[in-house]
Amino acid sequence: MSFAGLNTGNNLSLYAVPAAFGLALAPHVYALALVTLNKPPGAKGFDFSFPPNTRKGISESRLSPTDQERYLRAEAANDNNFVGLGFFAAAVAVGNVARLPTAVLNRAASVYLTSRLAYNLLYILGTNNAAGLARTVAWFTGSLSCISLFWEAGHKLAPL
Repeated sequence: MSFAGLNTGNNLSLYAVPAAFGLALAPHVYALALVTLNKPPGAKGFDFSFPPNTRKGISESRLSPTDQERYLRAEAANDNNFVGLGFFAAAVAVGNVARLPTAVLNRAASVYLTSRLAYNLLYILGTNNAAGLARTVAWFTGSLSCISLFWEAGHKLAPL
C-alpha cells in the first residue's frame, strides 16, 4: 500500500524519529520568525547570543500582546516536544529490536507524529480551557503510543 509516495508496507518507524525532531523544532522556528518578522522598527529581535533573553524580554519587544503570547506558547511547545522526543525514539528503537510487526510500528509512529502536530497547533493557537484540555489529550495520545510500543516489545521479549 502507498500513501504520499511512501510504501506503508515497509517499516517507516525509524524515519518517524527525524520527522518527530522536525515537529519538535517547528514551534521554535515559528517563534523565531514571529519575533524577527513582526517586530516593529527599532525593536529588539531574537537574541541569538543568549536566546533565553528573548523570552525574558518579550514583554518589552513591542510585539502585539497576541504575538507575545504566541511566541511564549511556541517556545513552551518546543520545550515540551524535546522532552518527549527521547521517549519516542527509545520506544521506536525498542520496538524495532523486538521485531514488532511493521503495522504496529508504523501505527504507533503515525499516532505519535499526528498527536504532536495537534499538540503544537493547540498549544500555539489555543487560548482557552477547551484547547488546553484538547492539548492534554493530544499529549497523552502521543505518550500512550510510545508506552504501547514498550508494552508490546516487553510481551514479545519476555521469557516464557
